[in-house]
Amino acid sequence: MNRNVDCFFVFISEEASQKLVDQFRESDLVNQVYVLVKKSVNLSNCEQILVEENASCSTIRQIAKLVRSDYALLALGDSVFELGQGAIERLIQVADQTEAPMVYADYFEFADGKLIPHPVIDYQLGSLRDDFNFGPVRFYRAEVLKAFRYENYEMLKYAGSYALRLRASRMGELVHIPENLFTMIETDMRPSDQKQFDYVRSAESERQLEMEQVCTAHLRDIGALLLAPFQEAILNEPFEVEASVIIPVRNRERTIRDAIVSGLIQKTSFPFNLIVVDNYSNDGTTEILQEFASWGKLVHIIPGRKDLGIGGCWNVAVSHPACGKFAVQLDSDDLYFDENTLQIIVDKFYEENCAMVIGSYRMTDFNLAEIPPGVIDHREWTDENGPNNALRINGLGAPRAFYTPILREIRVPNVSYGEDYSLGLTISGKYKIGRIYQPIYLCRRWDDNTDASLDVAKQNAHNLYKDHIRTFELQARILRNKRVDPDKAWMEES
Repeated sequence: MNRNVDCFFVFISEEASQKLVDQFRESDLVNQVYVLVKKSVNLSNCEQILVEENASCSTIRQIAKLVRSDYALLALGDSVFELGQGAIERLIQVADQTEAPMVYADYFEFADGKLIPHPVIDYQLGSLRDDFNFGPVRFYRAEVLKAFRYENYEMLKYAGSYALRLRASRMGELVHIPENLFTMIETDMRPSDQKQFDYVRSAESERQLEMEQVCTAHLRDIGALLLAPFQEAILNEPFEVEASVIIPVRNRERTIRDAIVSGLIQKTSFPFNLIVVDNYSNDGTTEILQEFASWGKLVHIIPGRKDLGIGGCWNVAVSHPACGKFAVQLDSDDLYFDENTLQIIVDKFYEENCAMVIGSYRMTDFNLAEIPPGVIDHREWTDENGPNNALRINGLGAPRAFYTPILREIRVPNVSYGEDYSLGLTISGKYKIGRIYQPIYLCRRWDDNTDASLDVAKQNAHNLYKDHIRTFELQARILRNKRVDPDKAWMEES
């Protein structure tokens, strides 16, 4: 039986939109073409839908009411794109073969006069980021849109598209076609390290609250929701020092001296030390560390193995006999805000009996001048829902500090990206996390940052790893919830 599809896309310009309508009409499998517009425009061979917000629940419901075909192609972004050869036919073929509720594909980017392949990653249980890159097109079975009409999200202005794909994910596996079926004209030419902080800008607050609402409901539906209050830590194990500043380092000759000094000058009511794990530096970093030996508070460790990432260096430091009761992060190219940072962090542990404390930081350039977006405080974290919302976003804040006995038990993944996020998710699934919303840390942005101006392959690798981390934690939470009460109605698949 021949399948067919209704196509919905956002108006960009008359020329580009008419060209796309004509491309859709070249396929015999396209039944109807709809263009989402803010006001009537001059286009032929298509229907126009007046909408206020492209990705609102109201818009998704309008689309759901109009779908008469087996499938619906939705392109609700603002980017100009074109169809590749046989794109419609291939989408339908794979959707039929897999019976997937949604399929999506790789694409080309047209930039600087060149076609550049842009692969995307496979979707999994933990792919909860609302900015997950599906490419320009999401191809849904009509049944998904019909099911969405019964979702209780009537007033959401921005999260309709997000809610729709989460609804699809609860109906089956979302399938990735590793073929370039589209060409997208790239309009946002900022490097990756600038784009990654878009969601913390003040203008995004309303949108982020909507995304949190949808994600929280999704977690409830799949049985992964955590409910407050969260378990407090018992901070009663004895240690010789109260806190250790942990600094993994490799080849940071330009920045390590500043980091060390910002740690050593801390004013506290308790004893502390600095544990620096020197991961076989060969640029002069080791010699700089030796200059500070006379200060008495610095423990300089060269690990006994050479296969360690940042996480592995943390394990070396935390398992060392000199490690204090609380292990506090200081990256080798960052600084504490002032001499009170360590005291503020330790006080927070005792105020709330936390297993982990997360601070807020100010973004600076190499010379410590503030740069956009300025202070990042992750106020999307709330005491009531922070551990749930943590599964939707890509980071939790800095600096991060841990109650050492719990960190020794969990251990840190031996990687150099995402190890901190993994710890935050794991600990938040079991224990209370304390938050400090005033800036107590300076995060220095420069060419040697691990997430500076990444290419597509590295961005995909980072995103895939964090999605795996979320998947592991989601599975753990689902299993724990089932053990607590296997008969909860909200844990049944909706």
